[in-house]
Amino acid sequence: MTTFVFRLKGPRPTFALDMTDEERALMGRHAAHWRPYIESGQMVIFGPVLDSASWGLGVVQAEDSEEEALRAHAAADPVVVSGVGEFEVGKLLAGFVRGS
Repeated sequence: MTTFVFRLKGPRPTFALDMTDEERALMGRHAAHWRPYIESGQMVIFGPVLDSASWGLGVVQAEDSEEEALRAHAAADPVVVSGVGEFEVGKLLAGFVRGS
């Protein structure tokens, strides 16, 4: 099992705190887009990180063979498609993931 790390970069550092109503609706569609991974238990953590850059974190456990599908899923995220944000994707090289 591989641990994939998704970092969602928003349009501005204050995005999580000052979204417009339109952006908030978009983030609702973003959360719904990832719901299958949450419901399947593959999503380890998902949500905003409040620091000076204000970004989103998603950590998914999946087989290496699922990497292409995961990257395609991220590319189809409504936040990415709308141009409001973009993902950086990486793999956890080593470490401990609870329950593993």
